[in-house]
Amino acid sequence: MDNSNEFAPVYLRHDLMVEIGRLELAMDHLVDRDATQQEQLRPRLESRMSHLLSELDHLPA
Repeated sequence: MDNSNEFAPVYLRHDLMVEIGRLELAMDHLVDRDATQQEQLRPRLESRMSHLLSELDHLPA
């Protein structure tokens, strides 16, 4: 019997949480960048965060 499909959502949730944590750290360190870099990076980071949070919301509980 193959139970790997039962664990797939758990691994995916873990991977999403890790990536969200990495993005949070990147956003925290934006203050160390100059204003131009902040303006370029913030929208990309926020967009990626929004996408990951949406993916997390759609996973089965």
